Amino acid sequence: MKKYFTYLQGDTVIWVITMLFLATSIVSVYSFVPILIKTEGGTPTSYLIKHTFYIILGFFAMYWVHKQDPKYIGKLSLFLILFSIALMIFTFFFGVRINDASRWVRVPIIGLTFQSSDLAKFALVVYTARQLVVREPFFNDWKQVLIHLGLPLFLICALIAKDNFSTAVILFTICFLLFFIGRVPFTKLFGLLGIGGILGGLVILLNLTFPTLGILPRWETWMNRFFRAYGEETDTIANAQAMNAELAIHNGGYFGVGIGDGKLKQFIPEAYADFYFASFIEEFGLIVAFLLIFLYSILFYRILRIGLNAEKLFETYVCIGIGLLILSQAIVNMMVCTRIIPVTGQNMPLLAMGGSAMIMSCISLGVVLSIARKKNPKGIITEENKTKTD
Repeated sequence: MKKYFTYLQGDTVIWVITMLFLATSIVSVYSFVPILIKTEGGTPTSYLIKHTFYIILGFFAMYWVHKQDPKYIGKLSLFLILFSIALMIFTFFFGVRINDASRWVRVPIIGLTFQSSDLAKFALVVYTARQLVVREPFFNDWKQVLIHLGLPLFLICALIAKDNFSTAVILFTICFLLFFIGRVPFTKLFGLLGIGGILGGLVILLNLTFPTLGILPRWETWMNRFFRAYGEETDTIANAQAMNAELAIHNGGYFGVGIGDGKLKQFIPEAYADFYFASFIEEFGLIVAFLLIFLYSILFYRILRIGLNAEKLFETYVCIGIGLLILSQAIVNMMVCTRIIPVTGQNMPLLAMGGSAMIMSCISLGVVLSIARKKNPKGIITEENKTKTD
């Protein structure tokens, strides 16, 4: 086994956790798709083949990226952000609509869909990390900060927020944390926050004043979800998905009902994605769920450790951003399933069904591993390289 990890360089722990997640994903998604078959048709085998294809594609993308020098990722950051903005605008006008949201573009010839926001999240984190290094001497210049840090952040988050508010909030928060870590002056931070608040308020005001324009087509959905979670809404039909998620967790108990034997997954929309954690507990149990949380924590710790021991600030910022992005999505999925926060669309990274999300998560980890590979080419944990990195 050890000889195989000589090809998987960088950090053995991240490789092991990732492969464990991907293997679990194949089994669990195959078990969680009955609700999708009811609504969209198809067979479990067809979804299994499609999901396995994305996993294989993601793994090889991760392997290829981890072999590259991370400096090339930084040099590509401007192209990535411009391409992401163009793709988001294209999606805005010509995207595939699913559940009243236009988030996907259809890939020509093969016919598969790709969620443009998944690329935009990665691109913005990489671009922000790059600009924090390049623009550091100019942090006292409002024009530099606004154009090179604020404008891309506001534009990407605005394009995402139209159909996926929670993703925009998560991305905005992570980028602001990177601004803070990158020592952007507090005056500029609060100024950008104020500008963002004013722009957001104006968009909401326009949407409420001219509802026929459809500026925020999912506004009513967001409000309904909020009041169902925190208001006095007692409509059991409207709250069915959240209530069924709670029942699934209760039904799972400590040890779960067994793989494939879950009953509530057949009544939970997005059981294979947005409500993955609830379906997982029903079949695998709370004890395994705590193990899952522990693995995510270890993954985040390893990413953070690689970043803090990186040779360049750009690499440190990229690792922190990617680690926060993966961990925050997992936490939000868990909090939605346990009704701590309102229902929103965040799946479990590396576990839930979703082609573009799976591929971009693997690519993101590939970048982290390429940074780790510079200090630990063999990817094997030994006392010698452990001492060098500590």
